[in-house]
Amino acid sequence: MEIIIIFLGVLIDRLTKIWSINTLSKINEIKIVDNYFSFYYLENKGAAFGILRNKLIFLSVVTLMVLIGLTFYLFFKKPKSSILRVSLALIISGAIGNLIDRFYYKFVIDFILLHYKDVYYYPVFNIADILVCIGTVLLIIYLIKEDKHE
Repeated sequence: MEIIIIFLGVLIDRLTKIWSINTLSKINEIKIVDNYFSFYYLENKGAAFGILRNKLIFLSVVTLMVLIGLTFYLFFKKPKSSILRVSLALIISGAIGNLIDRFYYKFVIDFILLHYKDVYYYPVFNIADILVCIGTVLLIIYLIKEDKHE
């Protein structure tokens, strides 16, 4: 199950980023819901929210170390909890997706823009970011549940 989640996560992330490069990079933006939701092409040379800008090697090494650790834990320790296995698989797939961008393009392709008119703009993100966030929320839920059982 975990390998399928990782494979599908990376596949969906790659396909949407290829679409973004081929389509959005030429026109820059497609408004989906005016004043709220757009597809907007952005080359992110940092991490989440643009932090650590131009620290490609550092971000790549940290991501690779996290990937090795999570992959080792998931496939060699084989946790019994399905919520833990799914959460780690989602985090791994998102990390792989953004790491591929860093190696191949030297930046991460972001393209999902949520905003409220011209008042507030949430930082542009991608499918890999969504996978990491969902995986992290599931991991927190697992940790809270485990803490209650002890």
